[in-house]
Amino acid sequence: MVVQVKQNVQSSSGKMSDNGPQKLEANILLLGAENVGKSALTVRFLTRRFIGEYGSIESIYNHSDRVDGREICFNIWDSLYPQNCDLHGCISEKQLRWADGFILVYSICDRASFNVVRQQVQQIRQFKKNPSGMDKVPIIIVGNKRDLQHRRTVSSEEGRLLAMSADCGFFEISAAETYHGVLLVFHEVLDLIREARTVKKGVGIKGIVRSMSAVFGKRRTE
Repeated sequence: MVVQVKQNVQSSSGKMSDNGPQKLEANILLLGAENVGKSALTVRFLTRRFIGEYGSIESIYNHSDRVDGREICFNIWDSLYPQNCDLHGCISEKQLRWADGFILVYSICDRASFNVVRQQVQQIRQFKKNPSGMDKVPIIIVGNKRDLQHRRTVSSEEGRLLAMSADCGFFEISAAETYHGVLLVFHEVLDLIREARTVKKGVGIKGIVRSMSAVFGKRRTE
């Protein structure tokens, strides 16, 4: 079930674009195993409050904020991890097509959840793979529950190495203890989305220039 929750939202002008002062829109998909704190992370970002217990409800939140003087509409899909999930069924094609950027959350106290994130990175990369190799997929890997150091089973170094090998951003935070770390995660994925769109736009313009050059070059040789 998907429940849509409106928070401080006005009508959006569409997908994120850096042309003009209109509201920018970013679709962010939160992924990860059960009980890693995806919902706590989301609600902490939206309300600054920490809530420790959540039911099994998948939600899409809409939240407007100003970042660097621009109005941003965050559409945040707080996903459920499917039961009996295998590598090819963890993330639906609908989710992959919807998302502009991804936040993959594991618990530093749960090695199995770290392995889930590793698999999900591979699935996203495979789906988003571009033959040109120019597209950079905005992905942030988050190790949550840093406040539970005494129960740690995944080291910070392992998290960083996974992020580096997959060309992802990386944070280790405690959604329970601090709002600032959570804010940095969402702002970083926003920056990556904007960067990816700028690169994609540049590639598109270069393609048009190359096509025009080929046409005019052909005419000159005729």
